[in-house]
Amino acid sequence: MNSSGLMRCGKIFFVGIMAMAASAAAETVQPDPSYIDLKFMIDNLWILISTILVFIMHLGFATLESGLTRAKNTVNILFKNVSIVAIGLLTYSCVGFSLMYPGESFAGGWFGFSGFGIRPPEGGMTLAYGNYTYWTYFIFQGMFAATAATIVSGAVAERIKLSSFLIFAAVFVAFVYPIVGMWGWGGGWLGRLGFHDFAGSTFVHSVGGWAALAGIIVLGPRNGKYVNGHVRPIPGHNIPLAAIGAFILWFGWYGFNGGSVLKADPAAVSLVFVTTSLGAAAGILGAAATSWFIQKKPDISMVLNGSLAGLVSITAGADCITPLESVIIGIIAGIVVVLAVLFFENVVKLDDPVGATSVHLVSGIWGTLAAGIFGEGTSVVVQLIGIAAIGAACLVTAFTILFAVKSLVGIRVSAEEEMRGLDIGEHGMEAYPGFQIFVTQ
Repeated sequence: MNSSGLMRCGKIFFVGIMAMAASAAAETVQPDPSYIDLKFMIDNLWILISTILVFIMHLGFATLESGLTRAKNTVNILFKNVSIVAIGLLTYSCVGFSLMYPGESFAGGWFGFSGFGIRPPEGGMTLAYGNYTYWTYFIFQGMFAATAATIVSGAVAERIKLSSFLIFAAVFVAFVYPIVGMWGWGGGWLGRLGFHDFAGSTFVHSVGGWAALAGIIVLGPRNGKYVNGHVRPIPGHNIPLAAIGAFILWFGWYGFNGGSVLKADPAAVSLVFVTTSLGAAAGILGAAATSWFIQKKPDISMVLNGSLAGLVSITAGADCITPLESVIIGIIAGIVVVLAVLFFENVVKLDDPVGATSVHLVSGIWGTLAAGIFGEGTSVVVQLIGIAAIGAACLVTAFTILFAVKSLVGIRVSAEEEMRGLDIGEHGMEAYPGFQIFVTQ
């Protein structure tokens, strides 16, 4: 073959290679339906996995609360925590989800309602996002709803009537939690202002914390907690159980925060995991150092609450802060939670057996402010407006519900029943049958 023939063959070969490359490039640019379906399935699956992690958090609350309270009230604590999951899911399915995500907000973004029950749009997809199904979003948010009432459970432990607590939890979760949640997450007025609460430092933890504060004010302290103006420590019966609960809660928080990305985005989920972890770790160190300095000895219950305070405080801005900022936020949360526990117990004489108001309310407020301080594009003024509005709404409604329940059915067990323990008085059984109790508190 002469040189001209070789040149013609080379041109044909080169043109063929270019055509193949162009075809391959076109295939990579054009969307592949199977790829889109796969992405949807992965995003949806991640949120469902996160839902499971949030569900496991209820076990963490149950073990933490029962460990930090007395053995004679363990059955009562466990019963409340099991019941709250049922109450939260059922009320949220009946009215809560439609109140929180009405599709359209009425009265200037203050209230909306799309009807009773859960009724997905055609195709089962959400209208706002294309990353998950309607059913997935409902069950994920339903687990959050139950958490708000769980926070109240620990604060009012060891002296509230079971029936009264269940009535309060049902009304509060069915109406108060979703309405204030709609203000930010459901297209309401706070969201329009630019209020930032990524996963619920305010909309979950502070909401539950305000209700817990109202509960302990209405109930008063446990018998024997304050004697002649002096604080009498009432230690929990099982610190190992409390520690297990704290670790379970930390574990579940990866779903609480990580799932709030609402898709399996590698960069976003990874950042949230890092800021969540560093916030919790810094909270432990902040609480340990503060407790050691003030109380002269390191207190494990303070350290456990320090880890939770770090988690609560990081939840509002976990998606928009740097790892270094998460450490700063967590350390401050750990310091503040110890000071808050001592303030509530010693100064204002409010009896909170597990420190729920300090962990969830105080740390929730700090975390929401921190999102405004450190988060790019978030206004501290708007964050303060949100904190004040939600605090006022939750306090007023919680007091109203509690006083209504108190006047209708009573709210506190008798002094004799409190002394014997709510396990025997309310349930007729013991958590540890066969064990001799030598000291009764």
